[in-house]
Amino acid sequence: MPAWKWIVRTSLPFALSFAAAVVAPPLLAQEKPAPSPSPSQSSQTPAAPAAPQSPAANPGDVKSPDAILAAVYDVISGPAGKPRDWNRFRSLFVPGARLIPVVDRKDQPLATHAFTPDEYVERADPYFQKEGFYEKEAARKQHAYANIYEAFSTYESRHAADDEKPFARGINSFQLFNDGSRWWIVTIYWQQESPEHPLPAEFLPAAK
Repeated sequence: MPAWKWIVRTSLPFALSFAAAVVAPPLLAQEKPAPSPSPSQSSQTPAAPAAPQSPAANPGDVKSPDAILAAVYDVISGPAGKPRDWNRFRSLFVPGARLIPVVDRKDQPLATHAFTPDEYVERADPYFQKEGFYEKEAARKQHAYANIYEAFSTYESRHAADDEKPFARGINSFQLFNDGSRWWIVTIYWQQESPEHPLPAEFLPAAK
């Protein structure tokens, strides 16, 4: 789901490149372990809360893997201040879905942080109010079996749709599920290109 920029040195949206950028440092801090429950407390295991239901999707957005990936890139892209259709965004994700950027924390080891779609929206929307953000797919490697599908989708991020060069590139790793009637996004897991990890030729657009 970043993207998008730049409290930590990585990017969205998504794409999702911008999401990593809006990860606040406290979210990356190691949490203290919870105290062990007493015997009386551990005798009853509370039920896990039900995952929120997704809004109804536009059938055209979820009819195929091509369609749902295109919808992701489209819904997060736009000029500064343009409201994104966040209900459309939420409709693409299966309940319990996660968006997971690889986060560069400068002098610390790389880390990941998992967002729900709602958490992604909460952090991304203020950025989009101030900054133009356009992300598109430049190349793709994919595999499918039965009701599951995965893709390495090479993304390019720009501040304006007509910018000649992207300010960021990377890989969005999509995992999808088909329930028999539509496609759902289960996970988007991504990492921005860096000098240490340039995109290899196999993940770049074919030469024309």
